[in-house]
Amino acid sequence: MALVEEFERTGSWLFRWRSYLPFVFLPLIVTAVLRYPVIESHPNLHFVWSIVSLGVSLIGLAVRCHAVGHAADGTSGRNTKTQVAETLNTSGFYSVVRHPMYLGNFLIALGIVLHSAAPWLVVVYLMAFALYYERIMFTEEAFLREKFGRVFSDWSARTPAFVPRLRQWKSAELPLDIPKVIRAESAAVAVIALTFPALELAMHAAQHGNVAMEKSWYILLGSGILLYIIARVMKRQLRRWLKYERILYEAAK
Repeated sequence: MALVEEFERTGSWLFRWRSYLPFVFLPLIVTAVLRYPVIESHPNLHFVWSIVSLGVSLIGLAVRCHAVGHAADGTSGRNTKTQVAETLNTSGFYSVVRHPMYLGNFLIALGIVLHSAAPWLVVVYLMAFALYYERIMFTEEAFLREKFGRVFSDWSARTPAFVPRLRQWKSAELPLDIPKVIRAESAAVAVIALTFPALELAMHAAQHGNVAMEKSWYILLGSGILLYIIARVMKRQLRRWLKYERILYEAAK
């Protein structure tokens, strides 16, 4: 099998399971938190580091929300079985980086890894992410090149794959679709809202022998859960509305 075909085959497999494979990394995070909770014993440093790490994850979430909210329908979705792209997004974050969704994923996970305060884990994460997403991005771009041809080639020639080139920012062509953002990114919000408090509880338990965390983490946890519930309700209502619309359409034939 040619190397290009091997890249596409493995990239397609990773693309299908991209939402679940990162959980394989959780045991390393737990190990880092339980074995190296030194930063927990320095309150001021721990507070600053918590703000930095959470901020990195929130920046990643913001990138994803902007990319999803301004993307055309039929693109930037959570499809897993096949590649889908009705149009080629080239404005907004797509004007400065070809894979803003994966950039957002990178930052969200990086913030979580940074929160563990284990340098070795950051190194492992950077290496794993590069190997993991390289194949996925290769496969996606092969699909886009075949579907959009010269348009994709011109866009990819001027737009970096992963490191944003902010000086060539072009405002999004479509307005921000807030309901779409809430529906699409509720899972990412839940990951942040659950993971950071969980790490805080684990670090405090490892350092002090009891389970506790500051009130701000409870607020984050509650807000994330509330937003996730709202998003689930919105998704359910949307499915019902679409089903009702199909029934009316069939009846009108």
